[in-house]
Amino acid sequence: MLMDGRGIIGLLPRRFGLLMGLQAESYHRIERLFAVRERPLGVYTSTVGDTLDVRLEVQERHAYTLQLELTYAFHDPETGRRAPEAQIRVYTDAHLAEALHCHPGRGRWDVLDLHAPAAEILRHRLRMASFLSRWLEYLSAQGHSPFTLRPVHEGWTRGLSVCEAPE
Repeated sequence: MLMDGRGIIGLLPRRFGLLMGLQAESYHRIERLFAVRERPLGVYTSTVGDTLDVRLEVQERHAYTLQLELTYAFHDPETGRRAPEAQIRVYTDAHLAEALHCHPGRGRWDVLDLHAPAAEILRHRLRMASFLSRWLEYLSAQGHSPFTLRPVHEGWTRGLSVCEAPE
């Protein structure tokens, strides 16, 4: 293995393979949970029993990508943010779902600077991909599916939780 000043370079290909595997797994879970490839732009909620409602926003649609926001329809009382929350880019041609940003709640993961070493960026991406994969698995176990997903009333404004109606 080759060494550089920051560590073993040989670890990067294995971690990159793990990252791609997590992104492929997340793609298939998102598609099974929410059928996003065919879903129009808009905000949707999924309600299952007495669990928290899930909020999905299909924000952008392009030829081979979708931009999504996935969160619960609830705000963290300490931060005022929805928690957990994930910004996701879905690559429909490659069958990958990349976590662009994840906010797991109770504090925020450090944002990397523009000159962070590749190994550090890869570790950060792995953490986000792992979080997203586990959360999607949990949502599936709770019973969320394309059949529980309903559009949010058009009169509601972006950023409100499902429980809040506009004035």
